[in-house]
Amino acid sequence: MRYCEITYEWTEGGFFLIQRVDLEHDGHKIKGLEIIGHLQVFGEEPGKDIKSRFYSFLDGMTLDYVYEVDGNTLTIWGGEKGSPAYYKGEFSDDGNTLSGGWVYPGGGYEATMTRVK
Repeated sequence: MRYCEITYEWTEGGFFLIQRVDLEHDGHKIKGLEIIGHLQVFGEEPGKDIKSRFYSFLDGMTLDYVYEVDGNTLTIWGGEKGSPAYYKGEFSDDGNTLSGGWVYPGGGYEATMTRVK
């Protein structure tokens, strides 16, 4: 990866997390926005799963993810739970670092995220 900047911020009310992405991976520039939260079908209660949609600013592509937290482990499934494309990482005891890696058919890479203020 030549460069990578990813930021997160809570929306007003704290119901959704916004992820802003600007990176280059395998020679491809990726820039976009992801909205993360509990999906609520019209007229129903919010679902228990944490879902998201990523919007690519450069090519109009959208990608869906499902987030799963189990203790200090975060799994982000590409598409739906059980997908062969996923990220699995562990939060540090102080919650300031997330270390793990992406796995997908034909590849993958390690990724560490650090909280900065």
